[in-house]
Amino acid sequence: QVQLVESGGGLVQPGGSLRLSCAASGIIYSINVMTWYRQAPGKQRELVAGITGAGITNYADSVKGRFTISRDNAKNTVNLQMNSLKPEDTAVYYCNLTFSSADYWGQGTPVTVSS
Repeated sequence: QVQLVESGGGLVQPGGSLRLSCAASGIIYSINVMTWYRQAPGKQRELVAGITGAGITNYADSVKGRFTISRDNAKNTVNLQMNSLKPEDTAVYYCNLTFSSADYWGQGTPVTVSS
């Protein structure tokens, strides 16, 4: 059974920073993709950033230049460094792990950007 546990969310002022972390446990195939999604109130879940086991990354246009995704393959963790946060970044952030055609999700961690 694969489990994902996110941490690091909270309340931050506009222009501030937060670092989200996601730890995966269980039997995990080495070739996988770890991705952060977010869902704002009343909106659909959207991709924020993803990273392959080889370190290839992709970002939503709305976060390019502000967010950085990284991972530690030995520890099966993925991080999301979020800088220059804006009110529109407010959402619940979810960690996703995909391998062998299976999808796993964390429970989500809320991020609120407000003064």
